[in-house]
Amino acid sequence: MLNFIVNPNARSGLGSKIWAKLEEVLKARETEYQVFFTKYQRHATLIARDITADGLEHTIVVLGGDGSVNETVNGIKDLTKVTFGYIPIGSSNDFARGLSLTRDPIPALLHIISPEEYKEINIGVLSYGEKKRRFVNSAGAGFDAGVCHQVVISKLKAVLNKLKLGKLVYAGVAFDRIVTLDPKDMSITLDGTKKMDFKKVVFAAAMNNRYEGGGFLFCPKAGPSDDILDIIVVADMPKSKILALLPLAFKGWHVFFKGVHIFQCKEAEFDSTVALPLHTDGEPIFLQHKLKATLESTKLKVIIS
Repeated sequence: MLNFIVNPNARSGLGSKIWAKLEEVLKARETEYQVFFTKYQRHATLIARDITADGLEHTIVVLGGDGSVNETVNGIKDLTKVTFGYIPIGSSNDFARGLSLTRDPIPALLHIISPEEYKEINIGVLSYGEKKRRFVNSAGAGFDAGVCHQVVISKLKAVLNKLKLGKLVYAGVAFDRIVTLDPKDMSITLDGTKKMDFKKVVFAAAMNNRYEGGGFLFCPKAGPSDDILDIIVVADMPKSKILALLPLAFKGWHVFFKGVHIFQCKEAEFDSTVALPLHTDGEPIFLQHKLKATLESTKLKVIIS
């Protein structure tokens, strides 16, 4: 049985149109399935929670973007009991990009119906206050999170999606946010032992995937199955330099410049002098001073398409 979680509004309504085509394939192949359509923010979390509440093994397939993947993963009761399929139709598709998944819906579905290859991936956990949220790509604080917050309410996203340029929405909002940027100091502790202080932190992120924000190659060496978090900190850098580095980040060339720091660890604690916006896989979280990023002790089995 395939359990589909479909975001019908992904890419400005593309989700419902793609699903109609996929359902024809499922019926033609007499594939056993059930479908759940998301109707509001974080609805996918509740759907995944209901599907996995029985503690049995399930195959869950997401049709949507990185946000839908994030919501679904946050609802899974036991990662080891789920086989995960993904048909990417979002604006950024960083999860698919990092795993080299096909973005053609029909071939993706055929791979999911008859899987030939799987990959077990790490799932990140962001802790803040008394709450926790999982992430598959990244979790960050500061500038990148501020961009994610703005994208959620930006009319630019809908316009670029209709022009099939959705991945550029993050870059466009990023350039706009730099104008009002006001970096603050932050301390970061890796694996409970190595504490570092940074001045004027633009952003800090824990990466489980190489990509964030629609193709920014922030941590070129990050791997979703290596049991390691890659940490990027951009600090003490003038706005003009940030503007120059952003395009370079699509190729990962930003890592060679002063002010860009990359580390690897199992656990990272962030402590900012002021409360900063947070995100997990682009999903906004309210302002926080302190947060901790780790990895789940178990992995998620993903169908490679």
